[in-house]
Amino acid sequence: MFFIFIAAFIGLIVGGPLGFLVGGLVGYAAHVILRQSIIGGLRVVQSELIESTFAIMGALCKADKVVTPDEINAVEQIFRMLHLQGEQRQQAKAAFNQGKQADFDLDAAVDRFARISRGRLPLIQLFLQLQTMAVAADGKIDPAEHAMLVRIARRLGLSEHDVAQLEALLRAGTAGPSARGAEPSRDRLADAYTAIGVSPDASDQDVKRAYRKLISQNHPDKLAARGLPESMRAVAEERSRELNAAYDLIKSARGMV
Repeated sequence: MFFIFIAAFIGLIVGGPLGFLVGGLVGYAAHVILRQSIIGGLRVVQSELIESTFAIMGALCKADKVVTPDEINAVEQIFRMLHLQGEQRQQAKAAFNQGKQADFDLDAAVDRFARISRGRLPLIQLFLQLQTMAVAADGKIDPAEHAMLVRIARRLGLSEHDVAQLEALLRAGTAGPSARGAEPSRDRLADAYTAIGVSPDASDQDVKRAYRKLISQNHPDKLAARGLPESMRAVAEERSRELNAAYDLIKSARGMV
């Protein structure tokens, strides 16, 4: 509407009532062309995002030489999480299969994702979370898979510590609740501390502060305001759920209210 108003106003000044009409028509045409251009551009970006994400996922799942049924099920779950249907789902499957090929150029695919993400840290973190969810589906992350995750993270400007923290978050948040009244295992509790980013000897106040900072940074609405695609909202919600699960483990172990 902005283009229509401005063009009509200029037309009125230059050509009177007739100019107002002609200017309005020109402004409407500009509005339609711009809207179609923006929508088309968003579709291209979304298509490239899907292709990069699942091609890299295919390479990761094949890093240990075998793609397990659990990993396939996890990829299908991610399709549903991202609401991929029809053509998009077929594109994602084709990209996943391409990534499994021996001649797949992983570094080029990661660089392509880097261009799409434009350095937006929340998008990069959730992208890595999806990758980790896929390879951790069979209950473990093979050393070859971990090494590839680190390679991808470093190419995107993150570190091995970021990967370790994400792996710990998934282990702490998805291992299922402890039995009522039972303490969580030592390894799982250690993962929870790593996921929150504090040491086991941190004070209760420091634990609360670290958790609140993370949960605020990862709130889906805040991430959306920072440019996170709507299709990734479910991933952000899953990340928040896992942070809550890790924090609940720590609170239970410490007897925190």
